[in-house]
Amino acid sequence: MARHSKPEDQSVRLLKVGERVRHILSELLARGEAHDDTLRASNISVTEVRMSPDLRNAKVYVKPLLGEDEDVIVKALRTNTAFFQREVAQRLGLKFAPKLQFRSDESFDEASRIDQLLDDPKVRRDLDGE
Repeated sequence: MARHSKPEDQSVRLLKVGERVRHILSELLARGEAHDDTLRASNISVTEVRMSPDLRNAKVYVKPLLGEDEDVIVKALRTNTAFFQREVAQRLGLKFAPKLQFRSDESFDEASRIDQLLDDPKVRRDLDGE
């Protein structure tokens, strides 16, 4: 869950490349181009791609639709990393292909937890007092 660098800390180039990688991966997953039945049968959202400053590493945060079988899907993505890296390298046209690291996006779970905390009667009472 801990993403230490904030988007405003990254350069515009890092953000643009990360967004291009995100679009490429989203397109590959939406078209079912990966040769994996688990990935073809699932709707997977690529929520964010964080590039390292040298553009050689990319952390790819994914979330399956409805959060079903998240661990299985992340494992399938990691198994097919070579395919995704090859496709990204061909379509991106950079000198070096970024090494992809697939991770589960837990930001939705964290937002849900915060909503639950804010809905607590004690907290609601304090918020209404303002």
